[in-house]
Amino acid sequence: MNELNHFDAAGNAIMVDVGNKPLTERIAVASGKIFVGAEVFTAIKSGVVGKGDVLGVARIAGIMAAKKTSDVIPLCHPLPLSHCSLEFELLPDEFAVKATATVKTTWATGVEMEALHAVSISLLTIYDMCKAINKSMKLGEIHLERKCGGKSGEFISEH
Repeated sequence: MNELNHFDAAGNAIMVDVGNKPLTERIAVASGKIFVGAEVFTAIKSGVVGKGDVLGVARIAGIMAAKKTSDVIPLCHPLPLSHCSLEFELLPDEFAVKATATVKTTWATGVEMEALHAVSISLLTIYDMCKAINKSMKLGEIHLERKCGGKSGEFISEH
C-alpha cells in the first residue's frame, strides 16, 4: 500500500512538497453520469431547456472547475493546465448523460483531482439548468477512468 504523504510527523495535514519532483506530462480522464429521467433527457436532446444550451454551459463550467480545483480542494496544488476537454454522451437506454473529462499538464504532480472536479461540476451544472423540469435527477458513477505520468505510472480503472 502506498504511504500517505499529506501528513507531517505529528499527524497534521500538509501540502505535499513537490518542488524536487521532475516535470513530466500527466494526463487524467474521469467520467460520471447524471440520470435525468425521460422528460429532462428529451428536453436536453431537443435543445428546449429554458435556460439555454445545457451541454455547452456544462462544458464551460467543467473546464472552469478544472482550472479552479486548488481553490476548493484544500491540499491540491494549483497546476498549469495545458488541456482540458469535456465530452458528453446521451444514453437513451438510461435516460442519462455521461460526462468525460480529459485534463493534461506537464508538472510535478498529477491532474486526477482536476478531471474529477471537472466531471462533478459539469454534472451539477446539468442539474442546475434542468431542475425546473425535474428535481429527481441523480448523479453517480463519478470515477477516474485512467491516468498516466508521474512516479506511479499508468492507472486504468477496472470499472
